[in-house]
Amino acid sequence: MLTGWAGARQDRFVPPTDEGLDPASDAPRLLGAPEGDFQLIARVTVGFSGAFDAGVLYIHVGERAWAKLCLENSPDVPTVCTVVTRGHSDDANSFTVDGSSVWLRISRTGRAFAFHASKDGERWTFVRLFTLADEKETGAALVGFMTQSPMGEGCVVTYDHLAFRPDWPADLRDGS
Repeated sequence: MLTGWAGARQDRFVPPTDEGLDPASDAPRLLGAPEGDFQLIARVTVGFSGAFDAGVLYIHVGERAWAKLCLENSPDVPTVCTVVTRGHSDDANSFTVDGSSVWLRISRTGRAFAFHASKDGERWTFVRLFTLADEKETGAALVGFMTQSPMGEGCVVTYDHLAFRPDWPADLRDGS
């Protein structure tokens, strides 16, 4: 089990609009550098208190090339959401979650990454497929955990049932 804590107004986001918001990059992260194909899996439980509090599985390729798979308070209901940043961040909500826990999975093969989420850790819902590195890059990435509280006074997240598998899922869309 791993516990992460974000302080007040800590986040990782580069606004795609000119709303006067500055990029945020101070959310606490714990990262490693896996080689080859892999799956990183965790059940994420968030102590929600503010809008956009989240527990995150995170991929970092560069200062403006990274991605988040989140269980996030968006803004009043727990939601599986993703952010992919290639210069600027996008933001996409996937589905709502009953309660404060969900299973999240990041997978990589070559340059491609896939995001999945699950209510029970058995049947997985495909959320997103993308790349972060261009064809000339090797696709080296740091991968791990992040906690955020961009609008709130802090957030505690527990990551348990941690698993690392050295392979890519057989089928991204069949629930396995």
